[in-house]
Amino acid sequence: MDSISIFLYGLPVFYLFFMIWKIINKKRHQNCYILDYQCYKPSDDRMLSTKFCGEVIRRNKNLGLNEYKFLLKAIVSSGLGEQTYAPRMVFYGREECPTYDDGISEMDEFFHDSIDKLFRKTKISPQEIDILVVNISMLATMPSLSSRIINHYNLREDIKVYNLTGMGCSASLISINIVQNIFKIQKDKLALVVTSESLSPNWYSGNDRSMILANCLFRSGGCAILLTNKLSLKNKAMFKLKCLVRTHHGAKNESYNCCIQKEDDQGRIGFYLDKALPKAATRAFVDNLKEIAPKILPIRELLRFAIVSTTLRILSKNLVKSGPRRPVINFKTGVDHFCLHTGGKAVIDGIGTNLNLCEYDLEPARMTLHRFGNTSASSLWYVLGYMEANKRLKKGDKVFMISFGAGFKCNSCLWEVVRDLGDGNVWEDCIDKYPPKTIANPFLEKYGWLENEDPSTFYIPDDYVIP
Repeated sequence: MDSISIFLYGLPVFYLFFMIWKIINKKRHQNCYILDYQCYKPSDDRMLSTKFCGEVIRRNKNLGLNEYKFLLKAIVSSGLGEQTYAPRMVFYGREECPTYDDGISEMDEFFHDSIDKLFRKTKISPQEIDILVVNISMLATMPSLSSRIINHYNLREDIKVYNLTGMGCSASLISINIVQNIFKIQKDKLALVVTSESLSPNWYSGNDRSMILANCLFRSGGCAILLTNKLSLKNKAMFKLKCLVRTHHGAKNESYNCCIQKEDDQGRIGFYLDKALPKAATRAFVDNLKEIAPKILPIRELLRFAIVSTTLRILSKNLVKSGPRRPVINFKTGVDHFCLHTGGKAVIDGIGTNLNLCEYDLEPARMTLHRFGNTSASSLWYVLGYMEANKRLKKGDKVFMISFGAGFKCNSCLWEVVRDLGDGNVWEDCIDKYPPKTIANPFLEKYGWLENEDPSTFYIPDDYVIP
């Protein structure tokens, strides 16, 4: 009788422990790890020097002196250096008439270089890949770009494929989010995320200032990332995803229209950047931070911020004369490294000001912008590569990624460094030169004479030689 009683009383307890173990075990298989990633560095014959940039601008017959002055100011203040990369058709002088094959070949060069290197580094066979996510915003092909990868690497017939377009510079974190959600319901999977942008069919050759600005910022690049939720590969992982938050303001007309692909008055297609872009980015950024801050910051910092905010609100009437004070939440209490989107010098400066970051925090984004430019959705991974090449990333560190994109979107996530990292990745041959003594480019020195020209008499002869 006693044995039966023990069994009857013990059965619910055993069941409770079993359910707890089942939940914990399920949770362990839902983790999202980065095994490795490989950024893309195009060949040196695609490098944009100051002299060649001047030649590309001169070839555009739609530009006048006022446009030259605008471009001079934009390039000088852009934060880009002389070693960024452009698509091949620019070097062939065909930026006004790119072909469909230009876009395809640009992507194939990236695919075959970075994905090959990633498979070699990880010793993972292409046939082991369970999930493929490709995001190239401004190039849609038939068959899809993901199908080109499947065909080239002979991936399995049962692979789960997601081909994203139109997601803009924040697309790589959207791809990570897709993988994260699949990992929550499927065990022991390997995922390949491929992120880039095709500039060949989207190089603007008109004279609309809001559209020609994109030519000054966007450059060729890309990244391939291998992720897994396999417990057997946990010890080989580099990063563990802690949380990810996506914010989309597409319902607001101002936000939707501030960053959009369109045709100008002459029918030339390009990427339009409206004056409302900074305002839209700030709104999305603030809303995103409101959601992710409680998930990544310690309770003591959240309480401090709440108390300070409440106090300042109560005392606000007495502070009108001296101006309102804005409380600042200290993200460094929960974050060790800030991986920022290299949307431009103003974007980096703005995030730095809002998060109260120092130059050490902003250095990886500034140096990435200088060396590689704005490589769209892949830019975050170049910034991460800079941190790794400088041996900043130690086991247990937290890395905060922030990206912006058309829509308008702001996406962010937090990674935990699983082991000490120090691979050079795409920075291997140049990290010793960074940071340089100055990141000023020589455009003003070579083309500053344009500021003194008279629009009524100015012209550039066809045989003019760029100094």
